Amino acid sequence: MDRGATEGTLLIELGGRTVEYRFERRRRRTLGITVDAHGLRVAAPLRAAWRDIEGFLRDKERWILRKLDEWARLPRGTQLRGESGEIVPVFGVPQVLELRHGRKHVDGRAGRIVITLGRRSRPADALVAWLKQQALQAFRPRVAHYAAELGLQPPRVSLSNARTQWGVCTEDGTIRLCWRLVHLDAALTDYVIAHEVAHLVEMNHSRRFWALLARLYPDWRAARGRLELAAATLPILKGQR
Repeated sequence: MDRGATEGTLLIELGGRTVEYRFERRRRRTLGITVDAHGLRVAAPLRAAWRDIEGFLRDKERWILRKLDEWARLPRGTQLRGESGEIVPVFGVPQVLELRHGRKHVDGRAGRIVITLGRRSRPADALVAWLKQQALQAFRPRVAHYAAELGLQPPRVSLSNARTQWGVCTEDGTIRLCWRLVHLDAALTDYVIAHEVAHLVEMNHSRRFWALLARLYPDWRAARGRLELAAATLPILKGQR
C-alpha cells in the first residue's frame, strides 16, 4: 500500500495475490469496502490511520478474494454498436433493434426499437437519447409515489451518467438516477428509487435510514443483491457516456 496516497488506485497483497483497489477518503465514521463488477473499492474516514485500513482489509481477506472470484466468473455485458438485430433490454424486457433510413425518429413497439435516421447519423446516439427519455418518464412517477408514502412533495428528478453509482440524493433535495437503470426490471429500479427517496429524510445510512427504507421497500436486501449481479450484465453501448 502506498502510505502517502490519499485516494486513487492502489495495490495490496492478499492471500498471495496482488489486488488492485480504488481508495478514497470521505466524511464518514467507519471503514467500508465494496466488491462489484468494477472491482474492490475502499472508503475510509478522513483521519483513519493506514495501519487500521490495512488491518481491516486483511481481516476481510477471505471475503474480498471470494467476492472478486465470484464477479470474475459472471458474464459481462454485451457491447452494442447500434446495429439491426442487436438485443437491448428495456425495463428488463429484451427489445430487438431495427435501423431504417429516413427522417429522424425512434419508436419502441411490439418488442422492437425502430431507429430511423439519415445515413450519416449515429444510431447509438439516437438510442441512448431515446433510452434516457424512457428512463425519465418512468422514474419521475415512481419517485413521486415513494415521496408521497413519506408525506413529501415530489422532488426534482434528473438523470446521471454515473457508472458506479445508481443514484444520489443531493443536499438540495434533487434525486439523480443513473439512466442505465432503464435496462433493468421495474422491481430493481424501484429499490434504487426508494433508497434515494429515504435519503430525503435521512441523509445517512443510520439505523433510522434502513428502517425507513424497509418501510418503503420491505424486500430491499434481496433487491440489493440482485442489483449487484445485474450490473455486471448491462449492455455496453460503444462510445456511450
